[in-house]
Amino acid sequence: MNSRIILINILRWFILLSIQILLLRNLSFYDLATPFTYILFLLLLPFGIPNPILYLIAFGTGLTLDAFYDTLGVHTAACVTLVFVRILFISVTVSRENFDEPEPTLGNMGFKWFGLYALLCTFSHHLVLFLLEAFKLTELSYTLLRCLLSGIFTLFTVILIEFIFYNRKMR
Repeated sequence: MNSRIILINILRWFILLSIQILLLRNLSFYDLATPFTYILFLLLLPFGIPNPILYLIAFGTGLTLDAFYDTLGVHTAACVTLVFVRILFISVTVSRENFDEPEPTLGNMGFKWFGLYALLCTFSHHLVLFLLEAFKLTELSYTLLRCLLSGIFTLFTVILIEFIFYNRKMR
């Protein structure tokens, strides 16, 4: 991996986490839908990163958010779960030998692939996040509703950011 890709991902990490912590932390619609756009950083990490490094990056990202959100490991567990689902999805759908793209972006992979990828990763992240946050089975319907609405809101913002910042690959 070259230094340009590393620099871009470090900058992406700082920007997305800053936006999440400074702007989106207090944005919530009736305490049901909260956007978590920082997961875009984990979604867009290059294909060539080894799995243990991916888990360390997810752990560090979640730990950073836990420090600012005062949640004891909830974001860390959710980020590690997201990376686990990412690794499984990419290993099933992408052949590493025949693939020359550095990142799983919307422009590189197409809307259908990226949409399914973002959907699975986002809802696995949100399910773990909200179930651990509530940690009560008596509020299961409310927790699942929060997961669904926040997932839709996050997925919408992630795909919107992808449409704004990434061009479609010339085929």
